[in-house]
Amino acid sequence: MTAKSTLLLLVRHGETPTTGMVLPGRAPGLHLSDRGRAQAEGVAERLAAVPVDALYSSPLERARETAEPSAVRTGLVVDEDAGLTECDFGGWTGAALADLAGLPQWQAVQHSPSTFRFPDGESFLEMQSRIVGALEVLRAAFPGAVVVCFSHADPIKAAVAHALGMHLDLFQRIVISPGSVSAISYVEGQAPAVLTVNSTSEPLSGLRVP
Repeated sequence: MTAKSTLLLLVRHGETPTTGMVLPGRAPGLHLSDRGRAQAEGVAERLAAVPVDALYSSPLERARETAEPSAVRTGLVVDEDAGLTECDFGGWTGAALADLAGLPQWQAVQHSPSTFRFPDGESFLEMQSRIVGALEVLRAAFPGAVVVCFSHADPIKAAVAHALGMHLDLFQRIVISPGSVSAISYVEGQAPAVLTVNSTSEPLSGLRVP
């Protein structure tokens, strides 16, 4: 009997007023900007070409708001999954990126993230283990289905790196833009297949599960 493949579409939330300027982390109350809402609508339009079976989202507002247009178009309920949430940046939550870039620890974040833990927060290894575990649960729960996961840049980069067999220290080389879609095909007993990364305009109807 041929194992059924599960297609997981990983969507980064749309832009917020602080995107690219601060580390928002898990702080509540951060919503999409006008551009971010437009990106969310664009994701929903692109997903219309895919037979979506389930929608899951990080509990944070910016991810759930990105998922809302897709829920309206598909008629599906968005389920929250804490495994998809942003990295816990601990004491760096809300800090300006320009200020963090001047810290000695920033070099570890960029070049050896597997060794780094955010002060009073999560390590990159813990973040990767968390999202990879969450995706494995969804893969097992939806054999042969298409599941859309609305998440955040660093967790998605970590998941893609894991699927590619990349060391976590190289994951900063992966770019995940706001409103982008990355696709990974999972088959039990086989290595994952990364079908696309950081797609912002290509037709999703062209995705084929190997």
